Amino acid sequence: MKRDIKSLLRQAARPTLFLLTFIMICAFLARYLTGSETLSDYARENPELAYGTKAPEEKNSSLPETTSVSTNENKNETEPTETLTDTGTSDKSFAYSDSENTITDQKTETEDMAIHQDRIIYKEGFFYEPLTDSVKERITGISYPENGCTVPYEDLHYVGIQYIDFNGQAQSGELICNKAVAQDMVEIFYELYQNDYRLERVRLIDEYDGDDTASMADNNTSCFNYRVVDGTTNLSKHAYGLAIDVNPYYNPYVVFGKNADGSDYISPPGSEVYADRSQSFAYKIDENDLCYRLFTEHGFTWGGNWNSTKDYQHFQKKID
Repeated sequence: MKRDIKSLLRQAARPTLFLLTFIMICAFLARYLTGSETLSDYARENPELAYGTKAPEEKNSSLPETTSVSTNENKNETEPTETLTDTGTSDKSFAYSDSENTITDQKTETEDMAIHQDRIIYKEGFFYEPLTDSVKERITGISYPENGCTVPYEDLHYVGIQYIDFNGQAQSGELICNKAVAQDMVEIFYELYQNDYRLERVRLIDEYDGDDTASMADNNTSCFNYRVVDGTTNLSKHAYGLAIDVNPYYNPYVVFGKNADGSDYISPPGSEVYADRSQSFAYKIDENDLCYRLFTEHGFTWGGNWNSTKDYQHFQKKID
């Protein structure tokens, strides 16, 4: 009887020993073939990937190229608002960096992949930080004049966001704004993103050579652009990074009776049909719109409430 029990135990132990031996061999081969690299080794050698912000799986990986422009005129801020001329768009090409959810110049992608030590992450894919050297290089001479700019770089922040485009796809966007409203921006755009609010594109206006009309005609949501109010020496709120234009093609800028024949001036060209706010259409900003509610809750005023002019795309905030 004892002999039978021992025989059964030996037979049961054989598969277990075989399995343990097989596992040890596989572990040895895996370690040998991967060069003995552990997860800790990988993290130390690739900190920007191991500890960076994960991008949504559906995020688009590229931006379409744009065409060059030759002029840079602005909206006439009479209340305060702005005046523009029709042009094309910038020929500068950019690519997304998956490790950070930021758009980077292809020539400076390696530099931009490093996370700024003062970055503030609000939610995954929503952050703000002081301007890096590569961002300064991108905007200097375009939205940020090389000479005579009275707004220091230190007053501005780069903002990375996620948004839902008109095709229902998640995209990465970028803004430059005053550091005083950077937290507002990530909070507002996060709520828009969570509620599937549609934005056609969110790019720096430098991709349009700083031209407001080109940016509006492309329905681009943008913020900072250093310029004066047309016909004055007063700086626009955009010059301080305290104003933003949202889905501007569907929410045009209107000056009543400005044209020589007494008709209304409407910008950008082609958006005239959307100046009739009694009509119902997609992407319309009014007092029932989520975008309106979020910006006003954060202390912004809306250009659609002005009198002699209407700037339906425009939100601005006054700071002390």
